Amino acid sequence: MNIQILLVDDQELVRAGFRMVLDAQPDMTVVGEAGDGLEAVAMARGTPADVVVMDVRMPRLDGIEATRRICQAGDRPHVLVLTTFDLDEYAFAALKAGASGFLLKDVPPEELLFGIRAVHSGDAVVAPSTTRRLIDRFVPMLPSAAGQPPDLNGLTVREGEVLTLIAQGLSNTEIADRLFVSEATVKTHVGRVLAKLGLRDRVQAVVFAYETGLVKARGSGH
Repeated sequence: MNIQILLVDDQELVRAGFRMVLDAQPDMTVVGEAGDGLEAVAMARGTPADVVVMDVRMPRLDGIEATRRICQAGDRPHVLVLTTFDLDEYAFAALKAGASGFLLKDVPPEELLFGIRAVHSGDAVVAPSTTRRLIDRFVPMLPSAAGQPPDLNGLTVREGEVLTLIAQGLSNTEIADRLFVSEATVKTHVGRVLAKLGLRDRVQAVVFAYETGLVKARGSGH
């Protein structure tokens, strides 16, 4: 398996540093570079990339809008957003735009590599420092679901439990411990939940669960 990566950052030196790290991996190849969001959108259409590593602040078109356009165009590539700013607004906007992950640029190289591999495999990656704040701060701002609970498109009771735990920020390992099942079983349930609800990844599952009112944020008064 070789993960084909598109690097997007307006600083050439930053791209060069990332390229050195990524091309040194036996399972990764940088197939293109873009210096702004418009260039990134155009390259994503014509380059067979699996993962886009996307900066947020760029000229002409920022990384959030570029992510939205790339994700609206199809299931691939997955987008991993990187930024120097640990600001919840960026993380929330990026995830709402369809990004599968959000990390800070100062993470150790091994965390970046883990993030790329995780996003490529369909998992979600969010910097630990932002995950809980995202849920607690921004979910109350989402339109509250009124009336009936959402149509879960035929989810089983167990799949509904898994969706709820995903939305609470639990990892597969933590869900497995909570439900007393194997991690492989959890992965199967997660895959079925995403398929039945037509969601790209775990991040979209979190957004779905809160937007529909299936799960309430702490401190939201519900």
